[in-house]
Parts: sequence; structure tokens; C-alpha cells
Amino acid sequence: MENLFQLFYASSGVCTDTRKIKVNSLFVALKGANFNGNAFAKEAIIQGAKFAIVDEEGFSDNQSIFYVPDALQFLQSLANFHRRKFNIPLIGVTGSNGKTTTKELINCVLSRKYKTLCTSGNLNNHIGVPLTLLDLNENHEIAIIEMGANKPGDIKELVEIAEPDFGIITNIGKAHLQGFIDLNGVIKTKSELFDFIKTLNTGAVFYNADDSIIAGLCQGFSKKHNYGTSSESAVKGELLELNPYVRFKWSVNNYESEIIQTNLVGSYNFYNFLAAISIGNYFGVPKTEINSAIQAYTPTNNRSQVVKTEKNSLIVDCYNANPSSMISALQSFIENTQVNKLAILGDMLELGNESIHEHQKVIDCCIQNDLNFVTIGKIFKELNPAGYESVSQLQNEINSNPLVNYSILLKGSRGIALEKLIDIL
Repeated sequence: MENLFQLFYASSGVCTDTRKIKVNSLFVALKGANFNGNAFAKEAIIQGAKFAIVDEEGFSDNQSIFYVPDALQFLQSLANFHRRKFNIPLIGVTGSNGKTTTKELINCVLSRKYKTLCTSGNLNNHIGVPLTLLDLNENHEIAIIEMGANKPGDIKELVEIAEPDFGIITNIGKAHLQGFIDLNGVIKTKSELFDFIKTLNTGAVFYNADDSIIAGLCQGFSKKHNYGTSSESAVKGELLELNPYVRFKWSVNNYESEIIQTNLVGSYNFYNFLAAISIGNYFGVPKTEINSAIQAYTPTNNRSQVVKTEKNSLIVDCYNANPSSMISALQSFIENTQVNKLAILGDMLELGNESIHEHQKVIDCCIQNDLNFVTIGKIFKELNPAGYESVSQLQNEINSNPLVNYSILLKGSRGIALEKLIDIL
């Protein structure tokens, strides 16, 4: 296998998609439910790839196309082999909510002092993590690797590929319950990041001291660094205002920051800021640079974005949703000082047997707090007959009766596609 790894070092990089072939790259033929990359290996060579790896012998020629028993396993093993060539800090980031935003914030802070490698977008699975690791080069000084999970064992698989020596679990909530069955399954899987780091003599974990579940997972660690709101937190934060953007202060030892005005909404992002600050402080980023990085960060990809239209002010947080992130978004929206508020909520998918119960809790939260709300999706429709089954139905309603001068929260699972409403709001 290691002989074949040398194909990577003789190429310009790895590619798994013939639509994105780069000249002299190494094409790895992966399989999916609706495709077989082996069938495209010859085409990849014609388009400019230098070598290809396949796992069906009939597609190999032992000249530029080479056979391995499992192409995905080859990719993962190659990534681990390559990662071991770099003696730099590697920070694993996981959690039920906020891991992508936290990863981006950590990168913004650390890049003020170091040359960083950071997971692009949300390429955080068994394919995305290896592809990110294979981008490591001699210029990088720190790597920040996001790790996602849909089922038990996912994080264990990823940490064995990436071998992080630092880690943070943003939080643990009811996400992907269809795969995990219950919250205990989520806890066990997410904690696999800390379990791996505990086996190392070097490295450390970072955690939210205000989160009892995460704090409990840190017991037994000699090297751990916390953040939170209590006086016992090493990095202490104080949330000052949601207007709708987060304004806060932080302190560590004898240092107290200025008031930090951010471009993110939601009290839940307050802890994401503190996580990035804690890690930046540990790695010696100057405090003024930490503050500057936090204030400069602007969200993308429909994550906690504020969009001002000619008619309304929108809080767009519809990239994903699960029970804990939905309730956090609602509670923060309720605390928001803006007036004339409306929550447009989409179904939360992949919740298995807990689905109806968790959707009812969302409706109850809105009713108990006198929050105007609209629901979209078949699951919510069962509980709220006044709701809409699809985005297109609500689009038709808004076209007939425009909404004007509202502060609107858009929150739902990616599959509901609430972002389609932005242009008409």
C-alpha cells in the first residue's frame, strides 16, 4: 500500500470528482449509492489526471490506473500516512451545534499568528476529513479539522485518521437521532474525540465550563482549558447585548477586553466566540489580534446571518436544525430587543422516533413566549394545521400578502430550503 501512496507525492493532489480534475492529480474512484467512480477512472486520465486508484480490477491497467481492495480505505490510510509527516498541532472540532462556526472563528483567530489549514465549508465526514488532511504542506503551522457524525463510531473513525492532539466539543444535543437512537448515543460518539486525546501525553482539550455534560467528559484530563461565564472559568465572558448582534466582553488572568461588537446573532454564538478566544489565548495570539479577528468575522452559508432587505430584517439560520439548535435560536430570538418579530420554522429532519415530540416542544416554546410563528413542513403540519407543507405554499401567500417591517427568524433543516424565502421577504 505504501508504494501506492507514493503516487500521491508524484501528483499535484487528490481528486475524487472527474468534473473537477486538476492536471497531474491522483484520481481516487469512490462509490456512492448512485455512482461508481471506477467507471470514470479512464476518463479522469484523459482529462489530465496523472494516476487513478480503483477498487474493481477490471478498470485497472497497472500503468496509470492501479487496483486496491477498497478505494475509500486507501484514501483514508493515505491521509493518515500524510498527516504523520507533520509535527504540528492539529485541533479536532466536533459538537451537535456550532462546530462549523466555531471552526471558522478558531481559524480567524489563529491565522492572525500562524499559517493554518482549516476544513473548507463542512467537509467534515469520512471523505472530507481525509481530503482536508491531504492539503497539508510544509507551510502549515496549525491544522483545524472539523469532524461530523451521523451515527455511532463516526468520530472514532475520523480521529484515527486525523490523530488530533487538541480538541473541542462545542456542545452535545439531540442531533441525527435517527442514527444515534438517543442522546446517550450522541454523547458516546462525540466523546470519542476526547477519548483519543486522553491517550496522548501531549495535547489538551478545551471546554465550556457552563455545560455540565461537556465538563463531565473532561474529568481525568491533566491538560484542559475552560471558558464560560463563572468566576471559575479560565477565560470568562460576559454577554452584554443582542441587538441583534452579539456584544460581549471577556477576561483572562489580569486582562479585560474592550466591548466586542460582532457580526453574529444569537446568544448561542457567545460560547462559540469564547471557544475561539480560549484556543487563541492558549496558542499565544496577541489579545488585540484576537479581538480584531472576532470583530471582523462575517458569517456565510446561511448560518446566523443578518440580511437587511427593503422590507424586513432577517436572521437567516437555515443551514441545519435539530432540537437543541432550534430551541437555542428561538430563545435568543425571544431575547432579541427588536420588535414586530416573526419566526418562520421548518421541519427538523432525521429525528427518528423523537420527531413528533421534539416538534411539539418547539411549538410550545413559541406559544409560551407569545412569539408569532409560522411552520413549514409535513411534520410541523401534523401538529400545527395552520402551517404550510412546503416553502412554495408560503411563497404564494407572501406574494399575495407581503410582509413589511418585520424582524424574521428563518430556522429549519437544510432539506426544507427556507433560503428560498429570502428574495421575497
